Amino acid sequence: MNGVIIKYNQNNINTDLIIPARYLNKSDPEHLAKHCLEDLDPDFHKKKKSIKANILVAGSNFGSGSSREQAPLSLKTAGIKCIIAPSFARIFFRNSINIGLSIIEFEDIAEFSTGDDIEIKLEEGIIKNHSTGKKFKIRRIPSFLTEIISAGGLVNFARKKILEN
Repeated sequence: MNGVIIKYNQNNINTDLIIPARYLNKSDPEHLAKHCLEDLDPDFHKKKKSIKANILVAGSNFGSGSSREQAPLSLKTAGIKCIIAPSFARIFFRNSINIGLSIIEFEDIAEFSTGDDIEIKLEEGIIKNHSTGKKFKIRRIPSFLTEIISAGGLVNFARKKILEN
């Protein structure tokens, strides 16, 4: 997976900052994506678009707060295909995997800046920062989780397994 980073150094970016509750009256993923992160950064979409970012790097305890699948869904629909943070709220982690959004726990986010061009090899446990020339080892994600992510989420994964049998 290749991509460009948009970074927020803030810790504890909760689900209310990811998708404010006032927008949860509609379930349309495009509607949710339009309002993704607007309370954290009103210019999120403008910045993301200007550098063609598709990987979000953030501080620790990302996705804390209330359990809502709309939070990772809004990020994925907004074009984010991977989130890198030192730690995630467990329910956010599970919801992200369930919808096919890659999640990577990496402690030293200071190694990344907005605009960095990176390559992630989940199966090998490696991130290459092409902008700095540095290479990092990450904890490998269990193969069954990478299968779920690759399938586009838990529902698609289950559907695929049923069709195989």
